[in-house]
Amino acid sequence: MALCLANSLLARRDFIPYDQLVRYKWWYRFGYMSSTGQCFDIGAATSQSLREFEHRQKLFAKKHSLPLKKMDQLSDEIRLNEFDVYCSEPEVAGNGALMRLAPVPLFFFRNKYAAIEFSGRSGEITHGDKKSYDACRFYGALIVAALRGYKKEQILAKNFYSKHKHWFANEPLHEDIQQIAEGSFKKKGGYKKGIRGKGYIVKALEAALWAFWSDDGSFEKGALAAVNLGDDTDTTAAIYGQLAGAYYGYKNLPERWLQHVYAHKFLKTLAKWIAYEGEQWELKMRKSTTNK
Repeated sequence: MALCLANSLLARRDFIPYDQLVRYKWWYRFGYMSSTGQCFDIGAATSQSLREFEHRQKLFAKKHSLPLKKMDQLSDEIRLNEFDVYCSEPEVAGNGALMRLAPVPLFFFRNKYAAIEFSGRSGEITHGDKKSYDACRFYGALIVAALRGYKKEQILAKNFYSKHKHWFANEPLHEDIQQIAEGSFKKKGGYKKGIRGKGYIVKALEAALWAFWSDDGSFEKGALAAVNLGDDTDTTAAIYGQLAGAYYGYKNLPERWLQHVYAHKFLKTLAKWIAYEGEQWELKMRKSTTNK
């Protein structure tokens, strides 16, 4: 799903939630951007939201006398604004919203306000709970900080949110996410002290940050620690890897792991393309603001 999100940002050169849902649907139905050629291990919340999206597409096409087969290519701005992209049931707080997040802060990190708001919205379209929205906003902000050269102790400081509250448009975090922001993950005992890599987004966020906090400057150690928590191992490691990857950088990833990454060259090219298009988006926004 992260690749679907990345490709949407690149193809549309902007944050278009409708297009993101279309690409998630393609993954769900046809295996788009899947290394196996098919959808694998989709969460219940995500599949429910995508089925709801398909249902809304049908209703929208009928209401506006549009060909259903053309709905995936919908690009008219007025129509897009009319379509309700928030397809989740309320109080849905699975970790699927967080595990795909990285392309958003990578694309928009030059504009921290947009990066954080879009991070939240990227999760909200499939996971409707406030905890999901705020977990994505907070983690997106940490990735932005890493990309902007913050030191690890600054990123993980208990006052990070309070010092950067303006990044979040002064909107408070859900109390469960606020507790994590204030350092609930800093437990030397890890698993023995209650750190769990669960499917619940609050626990997943806490587990990923624990792995980053305790990795002793090693991406490899942190990724293995995340996996070895058990439960939803791949997702916990994927969440860890987004922040740790942004902080340590490509050159500090284990070389022997990189040799086995599927579509390695494609992924490197995609990352460079995100950096380029994100810069172009920021230049366009600045030019637009200057001309007003």
